[in-house]
Amino acid sequence: MYTLKREPIGDLYPSQKPRGRSGARPASAGRPTSSRGGFAARPTSSRGGFGGGPAASRGSGFSPRAGGSRGGFGGGASRGGFGGSRGGSRGGGGRRFTGENIDISRFINRATTVVEEIYTPVHTFNDFKVDERVRQNIARKGFIIPSPIQDQAIPNALDGRDIIGLANTGTGKTAAFLIPTINKILADKKHQAIIITPTRELAIQIQRECIELTKGLAMFNVTCVGGAPIRPQIMALAQKHNIIIGTPGRLKDLFEQRKLSLENVSTVILDEADRMLDMGFIDDVRYFLKHIPQERQMLLFSATLAPAIEKLIHEFLNNPVKISVKTRDTSKNVDQDIVRVQDKSKKLDILCGLLSSAEFSKVLVFAETKRAVDHLERDLQSRGFRAEAIHGDKRHRERQRALEAFSTGRNQILIATDVAARGLDISDVSHVINYEIPQSYDTYVHRIGRTGRANKKGIALTFV
Repeated sequence: MYTLKREPIGDLYPSQKPRGRSGARPASAGRPTSSRGGFAARPTSSRGGFGGGPAASRGSGFSPRAGGSRGGFGGGASRGGFGGSRGGSRGGGGRRFTGENIDISRFINRATTVVEEIYTPVHTFNDFKVDERVRQNIARKGFIIPSPIQDQAIPNALDGRDIIGLANTGTGKTAAFLIPTINKILADKKHQAIIITPTRELAIQIQRECIELTKGLAMFNVTCVGGAPIRPQIMALAQKHNIIIGTPGRLKDLFEQRKLSLENVSTVILDEADRMLDMGFIDDVRYFLKHIPQERQMLLFSATLAPAIEKLIHEFLNNPVKISVKTRDTSKNVDQDIVRVQDKSKKLDILCGLLSSAEFSKVLVFAETKRAVDHLERDLQSRGFRAEAIHGDKRHRERQRALEAFSTGRNQILIATDVAARGLDISDVSHVINYEIPQSYDTYVHRIGRTGRANKKGIALTFV
């Protein structure tokens, strides 16, 4: 069985002393394998195996319903990977991809308690000039003090301004664009809104929030994503609807089949625009925008502003208000470290040794390819771990079941390609493990952003 010993960080953290971990051998048990820090793993016994915890539980056949939405989650096989994409996720097979050359010291960073300037909101939710029925739904959700992006974006959106919102994931962007959009439609039911998002998981999360904020308003939404039958979506689009939520590939397919009308769309929201660029959707988005009436309000939210996003802004947004509430690249709540693997044949054993520790209670593991994710799922299940996987080739229903089992704690481990790196809001993820080094530092930042949320501490480990 493998146990771990924390090594000193060397010249990166010269004042830090080695500190033990749960179940670790004392420092005298062996010599360090590196002076640069991280975890050094070595076998301590040739007998026994990896307990791994209780026998695998595959979860229930969870299939979320849109309680108030006519469209459900629908969706049929779109061409290619996740979120209705034609391109799919990186690497459908075992092919290795070469990304940027990242200095591994950037994967080492101690979670800190820092005194940051506290943002003082100008408004409360009661201050926003919205319909009383919307206000009641906001209060029902327990919203009182808006987050910085909500505080600044909602008043400008209510005034009809175009918006560029720069904010890290998990900052409350969804309510920031839904509240003014719902209020606008409530004032005139002829208006329609379309929300374009990179992944179906994020689209479903937006739909759930939309359902809660539109309770009792006779307002209907349709979610159009790939990965499940397209006919339910076509049928839903034929009925009355006010808000369309979808991924670029599926929305374009429906538009080209003349099943999706854009003539009454007066609000367009692009969520996670930089992720859509990363996934190769930007041309689909541009094609789509050219067919939406010119008299429209546009709200664009992104974590970064790449040149292609700036070009899109210049082309389609009208005198936008730019709101930036980004703080730092990686969360101050995430303790980041590396796991050095000298013998690659022992890599799985080392992972299992980590996962066997009680502190690894809710773990998101990232691999680069769909094939690697599938192999890792089978290997961990064969060793008794409660693990399931999500990637672009998984059916929509399978992905939702896996996410639900992980969210509720029925499964300890969720293994994913970068489809899960953006937008997913899963509470209490104790650890993010990069089983394979990501292709870019930006991807790394978004991966580890799944832990250390809501002012809780999290741990991110990267195998090198």
